[in-house]
Amino acid sequence: MNRLERFYKIDALLHERTVVPRDAFLQELEVSLATFKRDLEYMRDRFHAPVIWDADLRGYRFEVKPKSAKQFELPGLWFTETEALALVTMQHLLSSLDQGGLIGPHIAPLMARLDAIIGAGEASAGEVRKRIRLLSFGSRKMPLEHFSLVGSALFKRRRMKIEYYARSTNEHSAREVSPQRLVHYRENWYLDTWCHLRNDLRSFSVDGLRRIELLDTPAREISLKALDEYMGKSHGIVRTGGQVQRARLRFSAERARWVASEVWHPDQAGSFDAKGRYTLELPYRDDRELVLDIMRHGGAVEVLSPVTLRRKVRAEHAAAVALNG
Repeated sequence: MNRLERFYKIDALLHERTVVPRDAFLQELEVSLATFKRDLEYMRDRFHAPVIWDADLRGYRFEVKPKSAKQFELPGLWFTETEALALVTMQHLLSSLDQGGLIGPHIAPLMARLDAIIGAGEASAGEVRKRIRLLSFGSRKMPLEHFSLVGSALFKRRRMKIEYYARSTNEHSAREVSPQRLVHYRENWYLDTWCHLRNDLRSFSVDGLRRIELLDTPAREISLKALDEYMGKSHGIVRTGGQVQRARLRFSAERARWVASEVWHPDQAGSFDAKGRYTLELPYRDDRELVLDIMRHGGAVEVLSPVTLRRKVRAEHAAAVALNG
């Protein structure tokens, strides 16, 4: 019986028997007197349990309090200590991705209860937060109200009027869009939409939104299957129209030790040759992000095809040499 289960057992025994002798608790809980006392102290401190020792009745009972007083109750969600610890770990990972405190305040009450369940032992919530560290690099700041408006439109299935700043062209544009889903990718948030200006699917970085207006018009619904088929044919988050192409990249035997375990695209394929080199194949529409990913491997990767991609990577390397030579 773990600690949380003992809390519920203590609560149940006091409600069933009204007055419970100490020995009865020890027998039912199968714990030492010291452990039982620690459990009681914890219930009083963390859950405000009004458990008192009645010397006349020679047992423990609930103290009778006025109806106006705050009533005691154990957490409504019954998690074992292991389950609570897993939830705290996930919450900590989520918080590390939470730019500007967008999500944290909404789940704070639940986390306070989970902290109380876990307690201050070797696997405490505080210990989890000390022992797990996520480093964020390249995240871009955005206003909290923009994230909230996007979420509201998304879940209420309403259209939005937006003013969008595209960094690639350094231009602003006005759009009416039907939001489909939020995507967290490489430390930043993106919104997949149906763009009524382009009459096609488009993805916008949430930090690029300069103005948002929620409309009463219902959003156009796009099936998740259609969304996955369109968005899934590109490498990365950059998604424009154009023909789908397939890149073939060959990595050195040394770099293959890392790349062979990486996921660049859900529909990728890879194979080793006799020299230990690794060939990676993946689809893409827009090559801008793919070129950047290829270049970070420097001379350890060769673009086998298509020729247009090979030439673009070569030109980028030549420009880098000219700039830094």
